Amino acid sequence: MNARVTIAAAIISLAVGYLVVAQRTGQALERTGTTVAAVAVDEHAGHKLTSTEKVALMAAAGDVHAGHALEELAWAPLQAAPNNPKLPADADGAKQRLSSSPRKGEFVKITVNGRPITHWVAHPQGSAKVPVVVVIQEVFGLADWIRGVADQVAAEGFIAIAPDLLSGRGPNGGDTPSFANDMDRVAATRAVPRAEVTAILKAAREYGLKLGSANGRSASVGFCFGGGESFRLAIDEPGLNAAVVYYGTSPTDAPPPAQPQTPPPPFVASERLANINAAVLGLYGGIAEDLNIGRTVAPTLERMRALKKIYEPHFFDGAAHGFLRAQTGNNGANMRASEQAWPMTVGWIKKYTAASGPTQ
Repeated sequence: MNARVTIAAAIISLAVGYLVVAQRTGQALERTGTTVAAVAVDEHAGHKLTSTEKVALMAAAGDVHAGHALEELAWAPLQAAPNNPKLPADADGAKQRLSSSPRKGEFVKITVNGRPITHWVAHPQGSAKVPVVVVIQEVFGLADWIRGVADQVAAEGFIAIAPDLLSGRGPNGGDTPSFANDMDRVAATRAVPRAEVTAILKAAREYGLKLGSANGRSASVGFCFGGGESFRLAIDEPGLNAAVVYYGTSPTDAPPPAQPQTPPPPFVASERLANINAAVLGLYGGIAEDLNIGRTVAPTLERMRALKKIYEPHFFDGAAHGFLRAQTGNNGANMRASEQAWPMTVGWIKKYTAASGPTQ
């Protein structure tokens, strides 16, 4: 069976599975020793919430990224993926890949609204002028895995720049590494105001375009939380040429519901999609495995088509949310998805950042 299921099949699948999603989140809460009821009692008693409790409350309120973080952090350890230079390393192999990379990688500080923000910049080999790609983190901050993805982006011939959205938000004003654990990073990432995220991403792009090796074209790629931000950057930055969304939510103008609803209300795509000039590629896990993300795709596709914008979504049957980070998971489905999705990513960015590339 082809790993990419049709949008029509995905829409049919949306009629089922919400109970499974709720059960998975509940099981993840149990494995962290947390229940929503206990968290609620603690909150109203004036108890200072732990990061796990904060994330649990976010998940219970419908924050899909918080729910995914709970699930991923409760996974049993996975076997490391074999080294494949044609793919980014998985989470277990990223540090080793970075240590042996022949490409120049460096931390730089960029001032955004008066604050120094740490960025990881990976440079391709050679002297040609090339496009800039903003690499946007998951909820776990500027982890080794995201830096590894940036290195792979550079290996594909682009300048990669990955901001640390947690810059200055850690203990004693530290960055991502200063937090005690991933759950602390998740809670801190979800607390960054949306306007600040946008300002940092736009500044990263502007910094990259000012480098002598940049050719004036730009793209973004993001994962989970960062996937949604990649889509939103396409709305907020009219000069962006391409955006790649890995398992991120589509933009909406609707406020979160006051109370969680199962099933959730119908997804309504943002009116601001009309602002997009970039070509958007969406890469998603299987609809049954990632229902809360998948349900946002069909309405977005319909709206983008009506606006005559470029949006090409792909589902990878059986693959989990976060498949590129966890390539050996889901009985081979994550690897099959990774082997298809990454070449699509590279081809998409090359196509739409080419000097003579397609125009809308």
